[in-house]
Parts: sequence; C-alpha cells; structure tokens
Amino acid sequence: MINLLAMIEVLRKKIAVLNTPVVRHILFWLAVYGSYFITANWTFYQNITQVAETYFMMTCLQIIVAYISLNLLIPKLLNQKKYVAFAISELILLVCIVACYNYAKTLYFYPEYPDLYAEQIRTFGYLPLWERVANIPVTLSKSVFYFSPTLVLLLFRYFKNQQELLQLNEQKKTAELTALKHQLNPHFLFNTLNNLYALAIKKSDQTPEVIEKLSYILDYMLYRCNEKFVSLKQEIELIENYLALEKVRYGTRVKISFHKKMDHPVKIGPLLLLTFLENAFKHGVSQELNEACIAIQLVVEADFIHFEIKNSKAKNAVVKEKARSIGLKNIHQQLDLLYASDYTLQIAEGKNDYLVSLKLPSK
Repeated sequence: MINLLAMIEVLRKKIAVLNTPVVRHILFWLAVYGSYFITANWTFYQNITQVAETYFMMTCLQIIVAYISLNLLIPKLLNQKKYVAFAISELILLVCIVACYNYAKTLYFYPEYPDLYAEQIRTFGYLPLWERVANIPVTLSKSVFYFSPTLVLLLFRYFKNQQELLQLNEQKKTAELTALKHQLNPHFLFNTLNNLYALAIKKSDQTPEVIEKLSYILDYMLYRCNEKFVSLKQEIELIENYLALEKVRYGTRVKISFHKKMDHPVKIGPLLLLTFLENAFKHGVSQELNEACIAIQLVVEADFIHFEIKNSKAKNAVVKEKARSIGLKNIHQQLDLLYASDYTLQIAEGKNDYLVSLKLPSK
C-alpha cells in the first residue's frame, strides 16, 4: 500500500512537471518540427538528414519570430496601441528572418546539397542576397510561413487568458457572494440570544425549541449554504425557523402568514429570501407598537420561482434611508451576481404597507 502511494505521488509530480509552461512550449515546438516530417515531400529530398537539417533551420527561425513577437513586439507595441510601429517592426523582423533563411541556404545548403538545389542555383545563384530578399512576393510568402506558429501560440495564449479571466470572475463572484451572505443583520443574533437568556431565566418550555432553531440557522448559514445554488426546500426550512424565532421575540405584536406551493424540487441562490424577511421585520415590525402584519407567498411554477412578501408599515416610524438603501443594494448585487438579468424585482411602497415581488428562474 505504501509503495502504491509512493508511485502515485511520483506520477503526480511528473504530471505536474509536464504541465509547466516551459515543457508545454518544448512539446509544442517538437510537434511543429514533427509535423514537417509527416508533410515533407520525401521524393524531393535525398535523405532523412537533409529533411532534418532543413526543417530544423526553419523551426529555429520560427522560434525566433515567435518569441520576439510574443515577448517584445506585442507587449511593447501592439498592447500599447502603437499599431504602426508594431506593423513596421514585425515586417522588419520577418524580412530579417527570410534573409537569414536565404543566407543559410547560400552558405550551407547549396554547397552541401548541390544536386538538390541545382535548379535554384541556376535561377537565383547569380543574384546577390539583398536582391533575393527584395523579391517582395517570395519574401511575403516566406513571412507567412515563419509567422504561422506565432499565430497558433497567440490563439493558445488568448484562450488561456480567457479561461483565467473566467476563473477570476468566478472567484470574484464567489468572494462577493460570500461577503454579501455574511451581512446578516447582527441584531437578529443579539436579540435572539437575549430572548433565549430571558426564556432560560424563566425556565420556559420554549427554551429548547429556540436553541434548536437558532442552532439550525447558524449551522445552515456557516456550513450548508456555500454552494452557488441550494435547495429551495432548505431555504424554506430556514425561513420557517427564522419566523419561529421572530415570533418568540415579538409575540402577539406580529401576525405572520406563510403560504408556499412547491410541486417539484428546485434550487435558488442562498439567503436571498431571508434578506427580504429581515427587511420586513426591521421596517415593519420592530418600530410598530401595535400589531404588525407580514404575509409571505412562495410559489414554484414551471421554471420560475415567485416570491412575494407584504409587511405593514409602522405608524410614525423613523425611516433610515441610508440603511434601507444599503440593504436594497446588497439584494440587487446578489441577484445580479447569481441571475444576471434573468430576474424581476419590484418593490412598492403603499400608504400602509410595503410590497416586494420577486420572480426568479429556477435552477
């Protein structure tokens, strides 16, 4: 067993090494070099050494073009929006590479393989090097050849950057959602603990029930709602426990109705609905000296979740506009991160009540 684990660890390390950028680039160029062997015109060349030397030189020149372009010209010129300077610099680089190719053929390949290049020597051998490079059609055709691996590497880099960008955006969304979910009103916990203390002093029979429901809420919020979407059934249970605790807190000062209809299991963004409940108690119950009312409806129809909550408005209530705007901003941020534009949220303020209507696509 120990030997097996050791072998797995060694294999894992080898795979990790193969996944490094240097190794990936080496494998890429080996693949490029190997592709030339596969597509080479073997009837044209005299032997395998000739093929190996010819395409090794071409691959080396392609490597030079690729890394000068990727590490110098593109970052320093193209990314800085110096388009004319980039085009001129890239053209000069490619002309120089073609010149190097012709120079290598003249000094090495022509003398080494005179029979193979006899026709080219008769046609162009009398021309000086600068005239061969100045042959625009030939130079451009060779330039495309030497620049083609650079385009492939650019595509790889683009897709890698897009993947990293998507991953960063997902991580950012997760971090933002986590921060927003942790903004549950701390007064709720403080007041619940105070009520629990009072019940314990009175040795009330409600004490175990309050402890159980508070324990469930804390456990759910800390450990069980870390996914992007959670079961609506769990969220309903959270709401019911929350309402039960607030009922203990306010007693006869609040009348609560909760009607729900869910024919099939669906998922929803965690703690979204709880935020609306918090606002309802904060703005509709906590400041009401007489009886307050909260009516909640939750219906799942087809592919949508309909949530509606109406709470009475306290008479002579002191409204903290800044606090309310922060709460609504929090809700909108969570909805935008989870559902983008695939939701509708309507908040209406009447003479005697507030009404919130939310429609979400089920997951």
